[in-house]
Amino acid sequence: MPAPSTRPRHKPAPAEAGPTLDLERYVPAFVTFIANKLSNSATAFYQREFGVNVTEWRIMSLLAIEPGIPASRICHVIGFDKGPVSRTLAGLEKRGLISIRTDPHDGRTHSISLTAKGRSTHDKVIAAALERERRLLSCLSKDEREVLIGLLRRLHENLGAVTDSSYT
Repeated sequence: MPAPSTRPRHKPAPAEAGPTLDLERYVPAFVTFIANKLSNSATAFYQREFGVNVTEWRIMSLLAIEPGIPASRICHVIGFDKGPVSRTLAGLEKRGLISIRTDPHDGRTHSISLTAKGRSTHDKVIAAALERERRLLSCLSKDEREVLIGLLRRLHENLGAVTDSSYT
């Protein structure tokens, strides 16, 4: 495996400085570095080509799969706090990409869906997103991709081991 760009360009810290992480093997950092680089490059590309950032795209892609969901569901699935999701939803609504309807039976709950304009934008972005995924995974065989997805799913299911109150 090629070394990540985290390899130090200077002399390592002396041992008496205390323990350090091996960033080539410390999974939380490695996953974060990959996610950050993917997210940053996706935001630049999607913003330039389609006028949406990666957070907006994540929300739009979820709304294409689950139309009419509340903001709480969006927060749960994409792992964002309520504040950033609310601000993003307000921007998407202002631009006519989503509609937010109040539940007539419970005024506190909102149903959020893509508009026709939002669906059209989604359909353009998804082609680019799938091509980016194809290019990223092109170094893996079909079997390796399935193993990777299985391992990522297991890690996702095990997040509770580090996200409970004793580790946050």
